[in-house]
Amino acid sequence: MTLWDALIERRDQQRQEIEEAPLVVSFDELPWENNPQGRMRWYLHPAKKPQAINSIVVYAQEIPAGSRSGKIHHQGGRVFFVWKGRGYSVVDGVRHDWEAEDLINLPINPEGVTYQHFNLDPEEPALLLSVHNNFDESLGVDMGAGLEQIEDAPDAPSR
Repeated sequence: MTLWDALIERRDQQRQEIEEAPLVVSFDELPWENNPQGRMRWYLHPAKKPQAINSIVVYAQEIPAGSRSGKIHHQGGRVFFVWKGRGYSVVDGVRHDWEAEDLINLPINPEGVTYQHFNLDPEEPALLLSVHNNFDESLGVDMGAGLEQIEDAPDAPSR
């Protein structure tokens, strides 16, 4: 098989995946995942197949009442829409308060960005919606600045 043939084969596989992909992804039908960053529901992810587009990653992150997410370092370039709740994020050591319907913008930084989200409500969970470009294939998961889990969320499963 030539490299050209491999490209055409990949094209055909992508076309088939798009035909089979759901066009509506329902929040209530997505399973919750507990991971080092906390509790998440993935709408679009590089490992989820089939999906209609692969250019972005989208997930909902729930932060329990009075709790926090994991602490992470990566390239940046992400946004979080505060779906519900109130709290703050510590980005590179600086606190930024937020509430429902705010947008948290993480800058792209050559050295990367370190951040963690905190829920100030002692009774209700906060819910954030994250969207970022899927550069995993083109730039690698590290994206030049590294992807490091610095601190796990309190309810994260043992690894």
